Amino acid sequence: MQQQISIITLGVADLARSKRFYGEGFGWSPAFENEEILFFQMNGLVLGCFLKPSLEADMGRPLLAAAGAYSLAHNVQSEAAVLAVMDRLVQAGGRVVRPADAPFHGGFRGYVADPDDHAWEIAFNPAWTIDAQGHVTFGI
Repeated sequence: MQQQISIITLGVADLARSKRFYGEGFGWSPAFENEEILFFQMNGLVLGCFLKPSLEADMGRPLLAAAGAYSLAHNVQSEAAVLAVMDRLVQAGGRVVRPADAPFHGGFRGYVADPDDHAWEIAFNPAWTIDAQGHVTFGI
């Protein structure tokens, strides 16, 4: 089976608030939106922001109340870019979970939560390449 992810869907409380965070913070524009969902076309996958009650109805189960045991990541080209993106995300309604610093394994990263508490790692890893389309290639 092909190794790929098609869509990551986040349950959100307020679409306008999410649109501001992802639009002003990351600079992304929705590819589609209606009164229940926003879709952002990414580099090979789609990120969805779906109103929590609608996502619960679609899945047929309640969403967990606590933040999940995961993080999403957005890699950038430099340490300075980590700080700049984190600043924009905070200005767009996010909050710093962990200030940017250099982990023991190298690189530079920090964490910001979106308005619905989804954690985003903003990272620079000098061993990983990012092409013009934003595709990240794993490297050690």
